[in-house]
Amino acid sequence: MTADEIQDLNRARAALARQRNAIARRIGGLDVAPISMSEDLTRTLLAIEAVDRALVDAGQPHVDIGQAPEA
Repeated sequence: MTADEIQDLNRARAALARQRNAIARRIGGLDVAPISMSEDLTRTLLAIEAVDRALVDAGQPHVDIGQAPEA
């Protein structure tokens, strides 16, 4: 896998992580969330796992460095 392909996978993972966070934020703001939203979250999580597997297969596993502490 080329460096550009690895970079594409990392960008895809970042976009999916933003999507995951947006869905979780929407679900968290509801008293009762529709099942369809949890299905969206599940599909997004599965997509992140698939990208992670592709990165591992390419010898470039994703490393989560965590969030910066809030000031």
